Amino acid sequence: MGQDQTKQQIEKGLHLYQSNQTEKALRVWMRVLEKSADPAGRFRVLGCLITAHAEMGRYKDMLKFAVVQIDTARELEDPDFLTESYLNLARSNEKLCEFQKTISYCKTCLNMQGTTVSLQLNGQVSLSMGNAFLGLSIFQKALECFEKALRYAHNNDDKMLECRVCCSLGNFYAQLKESMKIALQHGDRPLQALCLLCFADIHRSRKDIQTAFPRYDSSLSIMTEIGNRLGLIQVLLGVTKCWMIQKELDKALESIEKAQELAEGLGNKLGLLKLHCLCERIYRTKGQQRELRDHVVKFHECVEEMELYCGMCGESIGEKNNQLQALPCSHFFHLKCLQTNGTRGCPNCRRLSVKPGYV
Repeated sequence: MGQDQTKQQIEKGLHLYQSNQTEKALRVWMRVLEKSADPAGRFRVLGCLITAHAEMGRYKDMLKFAVVQIDTARELEDPDFLTESYLNLARSNEKLCEFQKTISYCKTCLNMQGTTVSLQLNGQVSLSMGNAFLGLSIFQKALECFEKALRYAHNNDDKMLECRVCCSLGNFYAQLKESMKIALQHGDRPLQALCLLCFADIHRSRKDIQTAFPRYDSSLSIMTEIGNRLGLIQVLLGVTKCWMIQKELDKALESIEKAQELAEGLGNKLGLLKLHCLCERIYRTKGQQRELRDHVVKFHECVEEMELYCGMCGESIGEKNNQLQALPCSHFFHLKCLQTNGTRGCPNCRRLSVKPGYV
């Protein structure tokens, strides 16, 4: 079966599927898969089969086709196809409750970014990873993923993704309420504080600031009581973002000052990095150039201290969606820089006069 006939049969299957003639559509697509010699066509028909089996709840079959699609994507040597196939593999494992595998495949997707189509899948990748973290009851990471997915949905006006994220947030909220109930029954104060923080973050992400503030206050009170200074920083970061949403920039700066004192006391460089980033946004809005420059410098000092930059091009890591490569010595580089440079040694290790790692 050639390229044109493959395309024609795929469209025929889609028409049948949209007309609720599912079994007929599946037979058409399976025939294409068996007879087509066109790799791109095979990849597309596998996508149709994966979607159809997902919607029918046949998750083991969904996984089977996702594995075949990965092989087809490798044959095509196209990064877009490879990213899409890894996402389908992640979604298949998510449905089968293989959450650790889901997270691993999602991370692979994110590390393969670099093309327009790949970037468009980021929202779905974040949603799938969030569902996996939720399945493992790692609430804070789940919420972070859902917030990212929701931002992608809003930025791209993707109503279907927005609907799916809201459904996941509903499930998240239900599980969080159950966890809070258990924490109250057993007098687990650290878990109560974490649940309240997550509740507050949810309300903030929905711009429901008046509901978020009391949750932050309650979480702050418990974090102070149990001496969880790292938790206090997270609460104050959330409070700061609430004040920023309400355009109360001076109050936001007050929260930042408290959080900064805690972060400096703990030596928490990541917390300081986030705080300097927020200050940069505030002072840019206020038009205070001297303070703005001060926090830009401090932000880049944190990046330097945490080695969050590529040792070849000098650009910071994480600002943009770029494919990264970690060397055995633990230093990170942009993959394109390693490929362009052609070296197998670690430039950072050479500069520090220690034994270099190798790819």
